[in-house]
Amino acid sequence: MREDRARLERALERSFLEERHSRRRFLGRGAAAAFLASGMAGALSACGISGTATISPEELAREAAAVDHPKERIGRWTFANWPLYMDASVIKDFDRRYGGSCRYVEEINDNNEFFGKVRRQLEAGRPIGRDIVVLTDYMAAKWVRAGYASPIDKKNVPNEKHLVANLRSIPYDEDRSYTLPYQSGAVGLGYNIKETGRELRSLREFFNPEWKGRVTMLTEAYDSAGAVLLMQGKNPTQAKLDDLLDAIDAIGEQRDKGQFRKFTGNDYTTDLAKGNVAISLVYSGDMVQLQSDNPDVRFVYAEEGSMLFTDNLMEPAKVEHPYAAETMMNFLYEPEVAARLCAYINYLSPVDGIRSILEKSDPEIAENELIFPPDDVREKLYSYPSLTVAEEQAMYERMAEVTGA
Repeated sequence: MREDRARLERALERSFLEERHSRRRFLGRGAAAAFLASGMAGALSACGISGTATISPEELAREAAAVDHPKERIGRWTFANWPLYMDASVIKDFDRRYGGSCRYVEEINDNNEFFGKVRRQLEAGRPIGRDIVVLTDYMAAKWVRAGYASPIDKKNVPNEKHLVANLRSIPYDEDRSYTLPYQSGAVGLGYNIKETGRELRSLREFFNPEWKGRVTMLTEAYDSAGAVLLMQGKNPTQAKLDDLLDAIDAIGEQRDKGQFRKFTGNDYTTDLAKGNVAISLVYSGDMVQLQSDNPDVRFVYAEEGSMLFTDNLMEPAKVEHPYAAETMMNFLYEPEVAARLCAYINYLSPVDGIRSILEKSDPEIAENELIFPPDDVREKLYSYPSLTVAEEQAMYERMAEVTGA
């Protein structure tokens, strides 16, 4: 009874907050318009995050090898995260176990917006007053290459051994010296079985004239262009700018044929549930709730593969309380803690071994393939390509031309 009541209260809390915030909307989705309209591309270039890394890979490796954050008393420290992305009881349990006081703030509503808030301190080499920040891959890459992140002392994070195999390396941080995955989500094929009349498996369905005028794709270039590259049999993680631009042009050609009803952010959910469209490019996190409300809505990890976005735990440059931050990272990588967090937020956990825990405590979550993809699916989850700011701006501009954003 207590568990049921807690689950109900949690659902009500999330429902209330989501009236104001859709966290997936903030995860860089629709970032193209925000990035260009805000002039953030110029700001990034002006402050040193430009087309070329300001810190060489060799220098980053030397800094990581030399890192030493000694054990110290945990006092008051700050963890900056996105809305709706933490079980408050996890923070309370951390404070009880380790002492001190974690100041947990839900202030990251957009990667670029948050960077704009702290960039002057970073640029000046001053602490930003946060000890952990959670940034999506494309922004995490920029911070690492610009020297705006501190290396993680892995001696303080022995639970890194629980990191799932497919996330142990990322192109911009091959040894995970500056980042540790917090949570991930996949971009896949959503469809309404009442409208399609059959099961779907391939990304090629997005260009299938059978669904002309009844398809939505995402305005986010990383996701839609990545899906097209997968459709073409290419590895989007290794994509160069020309590959992405060609993929966007292919989307434009289909648009001209009338293939798409519209390009969307997270607002595809209503049309998909109502049957106004047959298929949509969707985020796995959205579909957990959507499927529970409408059994006609389906989600599939496409046979070609799926794009994977990851939010990362990071310590900013000049971090003031590194031992506290790394102790929290280690805590979050305890399988029991990671299982609780997964049950609360319903994203793909980076921690191995939690499914068996949830099979006992929350079997419905443990059996959900949107949260626990099979191994053969995990092998075909592709992270975003690594672009310079100038390349990213060119990609966004081309996508805006196609979508009319």
